[in-house]
Amino acid sequence: MSELIVIGYDNPFEAEEVRLKLIKMQQDYLIDLEDAVVAVKNAEGKVKLNQAYQLTAAGAISGGFWGALIGLLFLNPLLGAVVGTGAGAMSGALTDVGINDDFMKELAATLKPGSSALFVLVRKATPDKALDELQGTGGKIIKTSLSHENETKLQSALDAVK
Repeated sequence: MSELIVIGYDNPFEAEEVRLKLIKMQQDYLIDLEDAVVAVKNAEGKVKLNQAYQLTAAGAISGGFWGALIGLLFLNPLLGAVVGTGAGAMSGALTDVGINDDFMKELAATLKPGSSALFVLVRKATPDKALDELQGTGGKIIKTSLSHENETKLQSALDAVK
């Protein structure tokens, strides 16, 4: 079962820096992320979600490939590629995996202007090594599905001075 963790930051850049650190940790097999999204609330109060995975582009590429292949069978690969790309892009845009976008926008709307939040859905992790990597990155846990004990450990690691 995946764990949800939402961490708030006082500026619009810290959440992205921590997400990059998490992606590096995933490449080192210390953590397995299902989703990692940065929400930024600008000075005017508008919320923007920066998704880790661009489903529309991925769907377009996949659809273009399959459309060209099917088009080749019917002796019109160009038409197949165009139709496949459009269908793939549409299905990618309509697909919502990971953390619900409406939930993220509602929670990010409560942030103060000029701040950010990191929404992470973790499948599994090596807790002690992950906490070592996150030590001193700052931020305040806003919401989590972790146990109280693990939430306290995470907040302590975030608050620790390097």
